[in-house]
Amino acid sequence: MAQLQSSFVRGAAILGLAAFFSKILGALYRIPYQNITGNEGMFVYQQVYPLYSVLLILATAGFPTAISKLVSEKLAEEKEEEARQIFRIALVSLLLIGFVFFLVLFFGAGKLAEWMGNRNLLTLPIQAVSFALLLVPAASAIRGFFQGYQNMAPTALSQVVEQLIRVATILALSWYLTRTGFGFAQIGAGAVFGATTGAVGAIAVLLFFMRKNRAEEYSRNVSGGPRSKSSIRSIVVSIISISLPVCFGALVLPLFSLVDSFTIANLLVDSGLSLNQAVIAKGIFDRGQPLIQFASFFATAISLSIVPAVAEARARKQDQMAGERAQLALRLTWMLGLPASVGLAVIAEPVNVMLFKDAAGTDALSILAFVAIFTVLVHTTTGILQGLGWVYVPAVTLLIGVAVKLGFNLWLIPLLGIRGAAVATVIAFACTAALNLFALKKEWGTTVLKGLPLKTIWATAWMAAVVYLVMLGLKALLVDGDESRMAMSVIALSCVGIGGVVYLWALLRFGALTRADLEKVPKLERKILPLLERWRLLELKE
Repeated sequence: MAQLQSSFVRGAAILGLAAFFSKILGALYRIPYQNITGNEGMFVYQQVYPLYSVLLILATAGFPTAISKLVSEKLAEEKEEEARQIFRIALVSLLLIGFVFFLVLFFGAGKLAEWMGNRNLLTLPIQAVSFALLLVPAASAIRGFFQGYQNMAPTALSQVVEQLIRVATILALSWYLTRTGFGFAQIGAGAVFGATTGAVGAIAVLLFFMRKNRAEEYSRNVSGGPRSKSSIRSIVVSIISISLPVCFGALVLPLFSLVDSFTIANLLVDSGLSLNQAVIAKGIFDRGQPLIQFASFFATAISLSIVPAVAEARARKQDQMAGERAQLALRLTWMLGLPASVGLAVIAEPVNVMLFKDAAGTDALSILAFVAIFTVLVHTTTGILQGLGWVYVPAVTLLIGVAVKLGFNLWLIPLLGIRGAAVATVIAFACTAALNLFALKKEWGTTVLKGLPLKTIWATAWMAAVVYLVMLGLKALLVDGDESRMAMSVIALSCVGIGGVVYLWALLRFGALTRADLEKVPKLERKILPLLERWRLLELKE
């Protein structure tokens, strides 16, 4: 049993590291891509990729988890024939779903591009990205199969290889096509085609592992065998019921981005901008996507790591422990997400220039920064609700949020341009987060909201004030007329470092981070606590 638990923990760690690397790379590559292709190139990519992401999630999200769960259960019962059948049915089902979505994208590309506001720029990129839907579902099924055998290495390595090849394709083709004088449609098509080359790399890795283990149970499970007694319908229903909650959680960001793909450029043109001006404005607005991802990434990663513990406590009927763990997840989210969000809003201008060469759209980016805190709250509360078994509550709140986003886009974009779209995004995510918190409050009362302490707001306010003053001072010293990219980089990075130190100090001084929190980590208790006491950042007795 101990060996099995150790294997599970090691496998989870491998998958966690692979996901961490992939998400970091996924948040960062848009910055050099924008630098290479400009705002127009960013527009094309961000118009098309959310559409592909939504269809991909509908076709594959949650399926590896579902397949691995069902396969591992059958293997534990020594029913290898049923495990083989589950894999075969899942593989065929996913390939069929992917093929249908491929047909929708490839042959419907012209109409979809027209609905998005630019048939000439977007038709070819939509067709280019559609080919990935023929390959990624197969990778998803094979990953789930390996995970069912508690072998996480193929999944982890294939994810890393897929992301590396995808990003390399995006940057290499965008650089080459821009340098050789191709138009933005061709550049965008080359960039989104990275999803296909990445999928080829992933499948190559997975097939290598299957070939390597040909003499073992993996090859036997994909080679056929007698049919089991389980019906195809029951297996498909089981896979769908397990994968749906994961699918709903993964749809959060792509659905909101998809609303923007279909509304922002169209509404800007209707408001009097030329088509080219609308394309540039939407490209500037899309700068906020990687910034939000990066600002919220660490908070999401840390907070969601505790969500499985909520499900475990709930399964053991330990409701008090489940509530305490949910409160801790919310507290980590709030404590890390709020300063990241506010800090980004304060230093939006130097960050904008540092990453994207100029300060265009800084006011919209400052507003979008506040999406980060609500994004991480949505992710965390969705995970907790799923851990409680309330898998459809987050789906309903997500759809309400998307409807709110669409409504406010239609109202505010004609009035405020891309700033209106930014305000609409903040309101929509705030609405979704509030609804999820209300659902948790019904389960645990107001105690769960103690995970959102007001002291964190005071600490964040101190940090924001100091960072703002430091930014003004450094701009006076370093910026002389022109907004030099190097100078703005120095300002942005200095503000991040100083802001982090001030925030930690304020957390301790205001009691948002307590002795009890630090004593839960043995190394901190032995090494850090004495220093904090000496510096009078913690009371000697509590």
